[in-house]
Amino acid sequence: MTADPVSRREFLGDVALAGAAFTIVPRHVLGRGYRAPSDTLNIACIGVGGKGESDVQGVSTENIYALCDVDLHSAETSFRRFPKAKQYRDYREMLDKEGKNIDAVTVTIPDHSHAAAVMLAMKHGKHVFCQKPLARTLTEVRAIMDAAARTKVATQMGNQGHAGAGTRLIRELVEAGAIGTVREVHYWTDRPIWPQGLERPLEAYEVPPWLDWNLWLGPAPSRPYHPAYAPFTWRGWWDFGCGALGDIAAHAMDAAFWTLGLGFPVHIEAETTKLYPETAPKLSRIVYEFGARGARAPVRAVWHDGGLAEARPVELAPEFDWPGYADVGTQLWIGSDGKLLADCYGEAVRLLDPKRQAEFTAHPPPEKYARTPGVYQEWIRACKGGPPAGSNFAGHAGPLTQMVLLGNLAIRMNRPLDLNPETGEVTNAKVPDEYVRTEYRSGWSL
Repeated sequence: MTADPVSRREFLGDVALAGAAFTIVPRHVLGRGYRAPSDTLNIACIGVGGKGESDVQGVSTENIYALCDVDLHSAETSFRRFPKAKQYRDYREMLDKEGKNIDAVTVTIPDHSHAAAVMLAMKHGKHVFCQKPLARTLTEVRAIMDAAARTKVATQMGNQGHAGAGTRLIRELVEAGAIGTVREVHYWTDRPIWPQGLERPLEAYEVPPWLDWNLWLGPAPSRPYHPAYAPFTWRGWWDFGCGALGDIAAHAMDAAFWTLGLGFPVHIEAETTKLYPETAPKLSRIVYEFGARGARAPVRAVWHDGGLAEARPVELAPEFDWPGYADVGTQLWIGSDGKLLADCYGEAVRLLDPKRQAEFTAHPPPEKYARTPGVYQEWIRACKGGPPAGSNFAGHAGPLTQMVLLGNLAIRMNRPLDLNPETGEVTNAKVPDEYVRTEYRSGWSL
């Protein structure tokens, strides 16, 4: 194990103590492309296999100081790629031992462990990047939003489309009147690509030697290991994930949430296949109704998963596949004067009226919304004192995640819900406590 590198915080402190005895050498003297240690973040990554592997790569412009994962097989590539990084299996131990040397933390683990890891990192004063959805329950989301506002650390959720040029183009087109007044936005996805609609398995399995099952469970209620839960199939289980909606809606519904200022809906209705107590259903259709807000007219947002999709628009040219316009998912915007298509990340933007599409291709609307360096560099820039990242926890990611999770609430309660559009509170039914908050196991907390 190599000696601890000097942290950014310690470096700055040493410079201050040295006073006049220490001279900062101008950057141009140090050489083209040189970056001083004080400009480099020490980043610790919690969850470094699967999507975590790409998140580690995404922030590797900085110093990857520590890597943490409960699954040694999944983590193997990242461990090999960054051999100088300290290795841990328990993020609590990592933050306790290495906190003084860590500036920022990424969190790419199953949904049920997001909040505990994020909150602990913020309590240690660390900047935090967390994958979507921000948390598994509404109570966790609100706790994270409050902590982010209080600690003022730099935060970002990994709904990368929000940092993309396509999402900005959608907003610019809508505000330029390209489809008139938006009335409906429809979504569909190839999710779930894991089993849903299941009873709890009863077969006995040995825990694989490379997996620490207790740490994988984290704050969730204890249960025996089974491959129906890990490494990938956890998303469909309510104790661990948020189903197809939680996986993709933070991407797909982001552009409308931002462009139209959706906030909380006034009404939600969900249609599903058979409901199971522990897992999301095999497919669902969820209708969100948003009331008028300011100059914005009422809007309906309709979510489809499990193979459901909208009928092919008559305006769509025959060369485009349907419903597979985009691989992972598609969004269809319907306005008073036209329709717009995009993929779930806000890219592949297209107006369905060929004449209007040609006009906007030749004369695109002005770039009202600045393009960014991307989801990772946005956050890194914010960590170094730049502007807040676009999907920061308190201002955007938290409110978006709350709106998404209300759809799952409608599924689980199996009834239409009326809501207060200012607070998101359900006004026509009593919500079971276990649907909106988590009882953590001993050793984990918010």
